Amino acid sequence: MTTNIMLGGVGGQGLILMTRIICQVALKEGLDVKSNDVVGLSQRGGMVWGNVRIGEKIYSPNIPSGEGDFLVAMEPLEALRWSSMLKKDGRIIVNTKRFYPTMVQQEKLDYPEEEIENLKKSYKVSEINAFEEAKGIGKKQVANVLLLGILAKYLDFEVTTWKESIADNVPFKAIDINMKAFDLGYSL
Repeated sequence: MTTNIMLGGVGGQGLILMTRIICQVALKEGLDVKSNDVVGLSQRGGMVWGNVRIGEKIYSPNIPSGEGDFLVAMEPLEALRWSSMLKKDGRIIVNTKRFYPTMVQQEKLDYPEEEIENLKKSYKVSEINAFEEAKGIGKKQVANVLLLGILAKYLDFEVTTWKESIADNVPFKAIDINMKAFDLGYSL
């Protein structure tokens, strides 16, 4: 059985780190994994996304439309943008902190509040302001690892494997705060 995880966000939110941690967890648990990241204009706050496919044998990192099991969205608009990648019973884990696109900031377009809210009619949606929660434990930059903690509850991997992979991929001085973020996400 294959698990397909889509990640979507805005540049600078740590999506590539999330992808790397998920992949390492799967490899440590003895599974095959393929991933890709598309960073686009990530340095300018542009959209970034990635795919992670996990299973006994994976041939392509690309998730076919409509076959995603999970979508981890670092921003509500990204949840809307990538929701078509999910199965009908797919789960969206979304950071509710908004990062308004330029066209919304310039008042040329409205932020699609209603469309985002309507995602709850088609998918299982877990919402959290990961930015504020991470800020509350001491560092807003660990919002991505907090979201990984939520995702980890739905995947059949050992918590110790997640923690080892986080420790392997973050700076030594940031391990403790990342562990706090993961534990908080996992406990929600």
